Amino acid sequence: MVEVGESSILKVAPPWFRPVYEPSKRRLTFPNGSVCVIYSGDEPDQLRGQNNMKAWIDELAKFRYPQETWDNLEMGLRVGNNPQVIFTTTPRPIKIIRDLIKDKRTVETRGTTFDNADNLNPLFIERMHTIYDGTRIGRQETGREILDDNPEALWKRADIDNNRVSSIPGLAYVVVGVDPAATSKEGSDDTGIVVAGKGTDGHGYILGDYTLHETPQKWARAVITAYNRHEANTIIGEVNNGGEMVENTIKTVDPSIPYQAVHASRGKAIRVEPISALYEQNRVHHFGNFPQLEDQMCEWIPREGKSPDRIDAAV
Repeated sequence: MVEVGESSILKVAPPWFRPVYEPSKRRLTFPNGSVCVIYSGDEPDQLRGQNNMKAWIDELAKFRYPQETWDNLEMGLRVGNNPQVIFTTTPRPIKIIRDLIKDKRTVETRGTTFDNADNLNPLFIERMHTIYDGTRIGRQETGREILDDNPEALWKRADIDNNRVSSIPGLAYVVVGVDPAATSKEGSDDTGIVVAGKGTDGHGYILGDYTLHETPQKWARAVITAYNRHEANTIIGEVNNGGEMVENTIKTVDPSIPYQAVHASRGKAIRVEPISALYEQNRVHHFGNFPQLEDQMCEWIPREGKSPDRIDAAV
């Protein structure tokens, strides 16, 4: 929003109205004295106690804590003649986006990627048409649509949203699930890395999604970082593709890490169905938001498309 990209504030501000940016203070100061303070969607409590008259939120649908961030922001919009907020976002069909659009005070403007074609590389536009025309992800990502649930997917957003939590009970057991990619080449799968715990209440909790597209050495480090961050009991790796490579790669980084291998002997859909059923029974909770994991859960159709790396790791 501030520095990166052709349309960032520092790139588009005219010389006579370019603000001074102080990254250490998270602050922009404009020539007329207006001050903008920068906050993170990962730390909604930063917004408590603020007095603001305007706000801009970018990609609200990608925030870890979108509802909490919005609530704290709105409570601080309480000065000036006409407090307002703009949010610019991909229209993912999460609850907060739907609620804001339904709000009678909201003024909604939609635009497609192709409306902006004059400012984008023609090869990019051609590629977007080739890959995404007629697809659900194309309708959302480039076509501005807010989609309903995919009726063939095994998860429903309502089941995830209705059981989302902002706090968790004591955890009896925590694991890091790893679905390793065979290669890190462009176009290959990501390495799924998801942390989950069993609460003292007997329910399951998704605690983190650290999925990435990297070499074995780098994803092994990410797995161990997740293990330490969440004080996990063990790491569980699926060995269908990697065999002993998964354990060897992790042990090369840290030989002391406990590791358990699992071999997926049954089809993906058969393994997934009992887990999706737990969601329907209100027995699995997401601690915060995990947009890419949740999109995959609510879009993936069994026996179709690429292997769902994040789903595999979570399951």
